[in-house]
Amino acid sequence: MTYCVGMLVNEGLAMIADTRTNAGVDNISSYKKLHVTEVPGDRVIAIATAGNLSVTQTALAMLAEGVRMPGHDVPETLETAPTLFRAAQLVGYCLNAVRQDLLPTVEADSLKITASMLLGGQVKGGKMGLYLIYAQGNFIECGADTPYLQIGELKYGKPILDRALRPDTPMSEAVKLGLISFDSTIRSNIAVGPPFDMIVVPRDGLRGEQRRIEADDPYFKDLGKRWSEALAQAHRNMPAPPWMEPSRPTIAAVG
Repeated sequence: MTYCVGMLVNEGLAMIADTRTNAGVDNISSYKKLHVTEVPGDRVIAIATAGNLSVTQTALAMLAEGVRMPGHDVPETLETAPTLFRAAQLVGYCLNAVRQDLLPTVEADSLKITASMLLGGQVKGGKMGLYLIYAQGNFIECGADTPYLQIGELKYGKPILDRALRPDTPMSEAVKLGLISFDSTIRSNIAVGPPFDMIVVPRDGLRGEQRRIEADDPYFKDLGKRWSEALAQAHRNMPAPPWMEPSRPTIAAVG
């Protein structure tokens, strides 16, 4: 499994993806799941993937070779898509095509394949955006009411983003919240783990700043430690349930 998050705030876009892939507790490996297409001054498009690795890798390979969409004779790629919306359509088309090709085989073997992707970025002349693309090819767009999208093992990191992330959150704070959501996830799910790949794209900047965060990254380790301490202090500061008597200290017997 995996965990990926995209956060779209007023200052720009941040996307983070883990690299862990497992087919059982004794078969764990790492694969890059954040893929970036960048043409300086023209576009930056990032794709984060979750689900069946063969499906997502095949879909990305199809996309790189060029896609002939229905009714169009000229192959299209992320480098030629006129808008970010069109880029999402291309990705959705590839995901669904791979799924349809594999469907007879997986059904015959009684298997289930799932895959989804986050696509975010900006094309020159268009608005910055973030999309969640499903295996069936359809997708939804990130909005101001909930300025983030997640795929994979999202349940552990979601409460943090729900409580704190807003459209006017500064980018540095958004990245901090995203990493805290990863820290909470890896503590509760062995299927998610470092290293993490991250890209930050300033709005209208048409450039991306990429970083890989390893397990021993000093900032990430310190962030997790401080977050655990802050949670422990917060629950200690909360009042006890009024219907329960406070615990009394035990006095050791002297013999």
